[in-house]
Amino acid sequence: MNITVFGAGAWGTAVAAHMSFVHNVVLWGRDNAVLQSIASQHENPRYLAGIRLSRALKVQADFSLAARHALGKVDALWVLGTPMGALRQTLLQLLEMAPIEQWPPLLWLCKGFEVGTGLMPHQVVEEVLGKPYGGALTGPSFAAEVARGLPCALTAASADESTRMAMVRAAHHAALRVYELDDIVGAEVGGAVKNIMAVATGICDGMQLGLNARAALITRGMAEIKRLAVALGAQAETLNGLSGFGDLILTCTGDLSRNRRVGLMLAKGKTLDGILTELGQVAEGVKCAPVVMQLAARLGVDMPITAAVNAVLFDGLSPGEGVMRLLSREAKSEDAV
Repeated sequence: MNITVFGAGAWGTAVAAHMSFVHNVVLWGRDNAVLQSIASQHENPRYLAGIRLSRALKVQADFSLAARHALGKVDALWVLGTPMGALRQTLLQLLEMAPIEQWPPLLWLCKGFEVGTGLMPHQVVEEVLGKPYGGALTGPSFAAEVARGLPCALTAASADESTRMAMVRAAHHAALRVYELDDIVGAEVGGAVKNIMAVATGICDGMQLGLNARAALITRGMAEIKRLAVALGAQAETLNGLSGFGDLILTCTGDLSRNRRVGLMLAKGKTLDGILTELGQVAEGVKCAPVVMQLAARLGVDMPITAAVNAVLFDGLSPGEGVMRLLSREAKSEDAV
């Protein structure tokens, strides 16, 4: 396959490097220094320092030339590895290249809701392109581990079977397994809201509340995610899979999780601005929390953990007060959805 990956961040680079072992892959990015290092040293020093990348991976600084690598080809794919905030603009740039009728299959790697609209990635794509198109490659995955070639399993989510098959062909090799799924709403909600729960779990662990508390938080966090997903039209069963519980467990417990690190640092009393500066990368749970709160209010979905995280992040509530707010809730029957 001829594949173009747009976005040379950690995840875009890792996916591009993995795909390049089997396919003809070109990686586009905005940082010329990063691209030059990938081309000459086979390393992304900014996002994946110390990890050797495939020598077969090619880079291209010109957006148009990168796009044309896969445009008009019989067996091809465009991969959007940009953050959620850049998804819409990247789509508009691609539309300037060619009408959608000439596009190869499309997949995106971003997770979250668009700030300002509350749209999921597939909804942004449909709004820009005027019809449903493409799919999401999502699931429990740290970029550094995929770049190192360690085992991983992901979900190729799309309503379109041919798109799912293209995604599987592109990524299902070596130590990476890809399972197809037609419930893109469930896959995207799981991938987005788990970041908020990771912030909550980081706070829990940073305050040394114990493993019992962590288990309870993750489980009740999934109940919130399922409630929102079902209200948005997802199948509840989807959240039992890789893009649901799988991604939630990894992000809440893995030390490579940026969102978990946000929670750990909040528990130490650090300010949000200081935390984000120290991270130097996007923590989607921070951007996602207020958007999810707006969606939950509009849909009438109860999301107490999300509300507590949002209050700690933006309303001046201390982590300790957030924990007490959750512990003081009235007793009720357990629900999985």
